[in-house]
Amino acid sequence: MTTPSETPAHRYNAAKANEIETTWQRYWNDKDTFNAPNPVGDLAPADGQQLPEDKLFVQDMFPYPSGAGLHVGHPLGYIATDVFARYHRMLGKNVLHTLGYDAFGLPAEQYAIQTGTHPRTTTMNNIENMRRQLGSLGLGHDRRRSVATTDPEFYKWTQWIFLQIYNSWFDEDQQKARPIAELIADLESGARTTKDGRVYADLDDVAKQEAVDEFRLVYRSNSMVNWCPGLGTVLANEEVTADGRSERGNFPVFRKRLSQWMMRITAYSDRLLDDLELLDWPEKVKSMQRNWIGRSRGAEVDFTAGETTIRVFTTRADTLFGATYMAIAPEAELAAELVSDEPYAADVDQRWTYGAASPQEALAAYRRDIAAKSDVERQENKDKTGVFLGTYATNPVNGAQIPIFAADYVLAGYGTGALMAVPAHDERDYEFATAFGVEILPVLDGDVSEQAFLGDAAHINSANDSGLGLNGLGKDEAIAATIAWLVDNERGAEKIQYKLRDWLFARQRYWGEPFPIVYDDNGVAHALPEEMLPVELPEVDDYAPAAHDPNDADSEPQPPLAKVTDWVNVELDLGDGPRTYTRDTNVMPQWAGSSWYQLRYVDPTNDEKFVDLDNERYWTGPQPEKHGADDPGGVDLYVGGVEHAVLHLLYSRFWHKVLYDLGHVSSKEPYRRLYNQGYIQAYAYTDARGVYVPAEEVEERDGKFFHGDEEVTQEYGKMGKSLKNAVAPDDIVRDFGADTLRVYEMSMGPLDTSRPWATKDVVGAHRFLQRLWRLVVDEDTGEVYTVDAELTDEDNKQLHRTIAGVRDDYANLRDNTVVAKLIEYVNYLTKTYPNDVPLAAVEPLVVMVSPLAPHIAEELWSKLGHDETITFTAFPTFDEAWLVDDEIELPVQVNGKVKARIMVPADAGQDDVVAVALADEKVAALVEGKNLVKQIVVPGRMVNLVVK
Repeated sequence: MTTPSETPAHRYNAAKANEIETTWQRYWNDKDTFNAPNPVGDLAPADGQQLPEDKLFVQDMFPYPSGAGLHVGHPLGYIATDVFARYHRMLGKNVLHTLGYDAFGLPAEQYAIQTGTHPRTTTMNNIENMRRQLGSLGLGHDRRRSVATTDPEFYKWTQWIFLQIYNSWFDEDQQKARPIAELIADLESGARTTKDGRVYADLDDVAKQEAVDEFRLVYRSNSMVNWCPGLGTVLANEEVTADGRSERGNFPVFRKRLSQWMMRITAYSDRLLDDLELLDWPEKVKSMQRNWIGRSRGAEVDFTAGETTIRVFTTRADTLFGATYMAIAPEAELAAELVSDEPYAADVDQRWTYGAASPQEALAAYRRDIAAKSDVERQENKDKTGVFLGTYATNPVNGAQIPIFAADYVLAGYGTGALMAVPAHDERDYEFATAFGVEILPVLDGDVSEQAFLGDAAHINSANDSGLGLNGLGKDEAIAATIAWLVDNERGAEKIQYKLRDWLFARQRYWGEPFPIVYDDNGVAHALPEEMLPVELPEVDDYAPAAHDPNDADSEPQPPLAKVTDWVNVELDLGDGPRTYTRDTNVMPQWAGSSWYQLRYVDPTNDEKFVDLDNERYWTGPQPEKHGADDPGGVDLYVGGVEHAVLHLLYSRFWHKVLYDLGHVSSKEPYRRLYNQGYIQAYAYTDARGVYVPAEEVEERDGKFFHGDEEVTQEYGKMGKSLKNAVAPDDIVRDFGADTLRVYEMSMGPLDTSRPWATKDVVGAHRFLQRLWRLVVDEDTGEVYTVDAELTDEDNKQLHRTIAGVRDDYANLRDNTVVAKLIEYVNYLTKTYPNDVPLAAVEPLVVMVSPLAPHIAEELWSKLGHDETITFTAFPTFDEAWLVDDEIELPVQVNGKVKARIMVPADAGQDDVVAVALADEKVAALVEGKNLVKQIVVPGRMVNLVVK
């Protein structure tokens, strides 16, 4: 056994790896090895240098710089994209690969509130730590292109894009965004009317502004939002848990009507849906976006209640005869309009009254009680609740008077906030009707005695005296007949509906992008001119929003910026002389910066434009000659988790399409190809209280697990801080080297699946690199082993097959099988050449290893006599001739059992194969003296001889 003092001086171990990695990382930084040139601008090639014709833009999803630092699960995707980028540089491509930071966020602000530390200080410290950790992994990033959303130089352009969207409207006829100035010109000329039909020229200035605002792609709306008093801000739906609490802090969240900035993403519903067909994305993500947008064809149907018309949307107009009640979102204005001001009648079912004497009292109490329920909880809860509003609606197809309820399973944000309830054929309606004793009338011929009938069947109970008769008809025929009748009788219209809601685009926080909007004395909004950007965040003493009782649903948001009166009240000249204005005190949500950051990667130093069109066209423009006539353009490869499928990815597509419509970009889509990585998982441990304990402190004894003296329970989950099972990459790099970490993570399994982490298995990747090192370097002397010798036929066969397989695997992100093929080839060379391996066999190996383990590859390349970095060395190619076997091995079965193996020419005929089999000594002995009754040859697979 070798003692530490006897360790060969030039052995590849953790110390040697760390030394090599530090050296080459410094080299890459000093030489700007990974800097990718642009066609124009500051990053254009130096005089006389040629811009490569072929390019590749590889991007990772924007990370948030957490104070906890990275664990080994975080770099999984970053290493994979680095491998992909390095491989394509070796193919001669100009590769853009960088990484920035999505740095506005609640964690830094919450820390600032607790400690008084400015969020920028916390954020920059976190960014520096993350850069250090990622830098130790040898990622080939163009550091000039790295951005942080918190940099004023970046969020100046986020504000500028906001103003482009704000100053635009969606032309339904042209199905595209157009500048608001063109709309105003149409309104002034009379070519277009206001939304409510008024003549624009007859309006005063305030009314004109309001009329224009109704068209804008960004507008202010009194809408239902998720109000979290405990955090002092409204939250997006994705920031609220299924049980109606804030994802951060676990505070109660209430539905509340507030005036908020909204983005009219719904105007792009059809394009967002239809253009999915142009994208090379996982079908799962496309399906999630289709479902989120939720386009459905149906009818708008008009029910009447006194003087009020209640318009509902349905995809099943054919079931109208079965509508036995109406349900309205409790918070909808329509509920307040329809609720009776009379006491409940004495004979009203007590289940309908919510224990109140009048509908108004019942509705008020019900609204208070459901305010803390999330949309998800309201829709999924099987215990249906509601209150009778004391009024009835008229069913348009049969004149039936049906009761109107406020019910929380109806959401104000979808459609009109009202629905016709057909309990016989809808599961939620059935649950409500059963709980409240409402009639369940089947209109499809199916059993509804115990549950709603959801299948297709012939219609029953579906005819009136006005020419509508559906009895006996099937679904499609009945829907068409009903819609035609509704249109003819002016009681409805054909309609396309969407689930997608407009995007709530404001937060009552400090740490975010200020809005480039000011208000005059009349409350009219004014967009700031470009020369006044960026609107920078002011310095404040208190980062917290006004304190609220976390359970006070009636509290109101009071943003931190509202306290900075000398910043809020500002004198500006916006073209009509100096006037006093009031700034908007909300900030943009974190999604703002991540909706366009790929475009800033393209042109990060441009002070004149958010991106130069020539640079954008080169990096992300359509390439029909390469990707087909319908290529939408976009980033060539975008890698990240599936959790962003319908939020970031939908928002960024919307922003990009507006920019495309306005002529600011040439690409229709931001991301041409999307790849969803899996996760690294690890064992976690809980004590008797169910509290997680640090995984690294747990010991296994006799098949059980102990934290100290206490037995704990083992479980399996996503690696992270909350489960206390995180492993820091710094530790693995220290103990094994960055190349070992890279090889291990890439070898763990297919990139798109989750995989278990096991530190004990990292040593396997380290041993592979040690064997690679020993092929080239004498561990005792440091001298190079290789010799200039010709390769044998078997050498060539092994080499060229490895090259062919590795090229295909690298191109298709199958890095786990790359590792397997390289291990097999290293093992072959180690066995075949204990000393003096041919240079022609090992040089291609070092190049093939380079994308995976760049540091050791650079070191070996240098030792093999090369002065330049291996980064741009041409990737080896293969000769097809060496991929074809001259001979193949076939198993020989006698009466169905394998008895021998033979070598035959690859192109041998069946008779020749049988002759070789019969000549084998073992086979000959088995068939001697017997009749050969059948001979079966499966080409390339086997020989079966049947004897009796």
